[in-house]
Amino acid sequence: MSNGYMRKILRVDLSVGTLNIEPTSEDIAKKYLGGKGYAVYLLYQYLKEYESKGISPADINPLGSENVLIFANGPGTGVPGFPSSGRYHVMALKSPLTGSIGSANSGGEWGPFLKFSGFDAVIVEGVSKKPVYIAIVNGEAELRNASDLWGKNVFDTCRILKKKVGGENTSVACEGPAGENSAHMACIVNDEHRAAGRTGLGAVMGSKKLKAIVVSGSGKVPLAKPDKFKEISKRCLDAMRKNAVTGEGLPTYGTSILINIINTAGGLPYKNWQTGVNPNAEKISGETLAETYLTNRRACWGCTIGCGRVTSVKSGSFQVLSSEGPEYESVGALGSSTGVKELDAVVKANHYCDELGLDSITMGSTIAAAMELNERGYIPKEDLQGLDLKFGNAAALVECIWRTAYKAGFGKYLALGSKKLCEIYGHPELSMSVKGLEMPAYDPRAIKGIGLNYATANRGGCHVTGYTVVPEILGIPEKIDPLKPEGKAKWVKIFQDFTCVVNSTVNCLFTTFALSAKDYAELLSAVTGWNLTENDILRIGERIYNLERVILNKYGFDGKDDTLPRRLLKEAMPEGPAKGHIVELEKMKDEYYRLRGWINGVPTLEKLKELEIEI
Repeated sequence: MSNGYMRKILRVDLSVGTLNIEPTSEDIAKKYLGGKGYAVYLLYQYLKEYESKGISPADINPLGSENVLIFANGPGTGVPGFPSSGRYHVMALKSPLTGSIGSANSGGEWGPFLKFSGFDAVIVEGVSKKPVYIAIVNGEAELRNASDLWGKNVFDTCRILKKKVGGENTSVACEGPAGENSAHMACIVNDEHRAAGRTGLGAVMGSKKLKAIVVSGSGKVPLAKPDKFKEISKRCLDAMRKNAVTGEGLPTYGTSILINIINTAGGLPYKNWQTGVNPNAEKISGETLAETYLTNRRACWGCTIGCGRVTSVKSGSFQVLSSEGPEYESVGALGSSTGVKELDAVVKANHYCDELGLDSITMGSTIAAAMELNERGYIPKEDLQGLDLKFGNAAALVECIWRTAYKAGFGKYLALGSKKLCEIYGHPELSMSVKGLEMPAYDPRAIKGIGLNYATANRGGCHVTGYTVVPEILGIPEKIDPLKPEGKAKWVKIFQDFTCVVNSTVNCLFTTFALSAKDYAELLSAVTGWNLTENDILRIGERIYNLERVILNKYGFDGKDDTLPRRLLKEAMPEGPAKGHIVELEKMKDEYYRLRGWINGVPTLEKLKELEIEI
């Protein structure tokens, strides 16, 4: 087995209580790296096995025993000097929110510490009869009773288990009350405030009665060419320190530095995307956060950026004495999209999302959709049970979050996500989602490339699948006009393929502000001993993206689902720099399909053969 890997995978069957160790496959690693790529490959093997037994993909219950959850790191994870290498990727065969493949990514310490504990991945099958947690310590793993932890929030769970397991390099990933209660946007939280946030994987974890996975260990990641790696690492880290975004903007103001930038471009969703201009953006910006509630910054393991915000609201109705965040997407969803301009309320709402285990993007977007439904008179008052759901109501924002986690009152509807919520009340067009996943805080009427990415992203309304905001708004590696659809298909494909690589190494996507595919090829070659080129890297990413799309197709998703909410396609932006603009999606999508080698959202057999994908 090549270097960069711990060479072991843990497979846990909760239904029968067995834990087995199997080798990491070098053949799979060479084609899919690790992290997301390796997990996508494994999930596809599960689907083929189920189909051979007569189980249709459509019949797989996201909250049932057939679903599989995979936690995986990659060859870059936990390698000192590999830029921002403190992440892990987690995937499920099916998401309860979208009905398609589940996929999420998180930073902190858990990913590297899983590696130091001796494993490249953990595969979780079946459903336990009682609450359990998995303890993995220096190559040994066991299932332990978690009945005393069931019902506890994320913070308590992390602190109790970290102390109980002890040892060197110990970290806890868990689900909170939202996961236990099967809220469809429940997430997995590690290190108290770092979340694998999207597609409802906390609900999958909760349905399996798996409260947490604790990792602890003192292992070291083997390198093929340590001296060569040191040389390349120094060059890459210097580039990140000198970069205006990774060396200055993110360390100083965190990701929320984008609030004013995106608002100025006319693309900050306001009041459930009715416009892209928020008149109160400055009040919830990263600059204002730094002036008011910021007390420190926190970096993930092995990261020189340190974009994490440590915050404190000392007094008032939304007092939070110690917390982390909110980041840009949380501010965009919980603040701008709901029309809430009180930053302390957004801090409190984000804190509750971490404490209870909720995806702040889907949570905020679902509340915003409910506010518009209510203001248009579509929700009966008796359903709200006293909630004053109107745009800008900070108290209602915070109230909705705990109601969602416990499915209390109107929370039982919010817990389904905006798509199902809006369908229940007869207006699905008010859900700002793609393939059932709520879109992050960039209105594509003002940033056309990100609209094409939203539409074609495999997991749904996702910006990090192909973050074209970088060239369209920030001008990296070159500035392109955000209001023109021409040429965007090429950029979207490149970003999507490269992102698959970064999520499979597994590293932080912020490194791509400063580093290229060529840099990643050189870093990985020194770590693994393989001779990788820039073209090899992008080909691996393309392979991962296409195999993931094959899984989507098996669930019935195709070109009809590669679309955007009606509002973005038919309702022109009412104001700002993008006034009068809609998203010319079909024009961009046709070019994108040609570049991908797809027909109506389905990869051709020729393309799959070219990428050496066996189906």
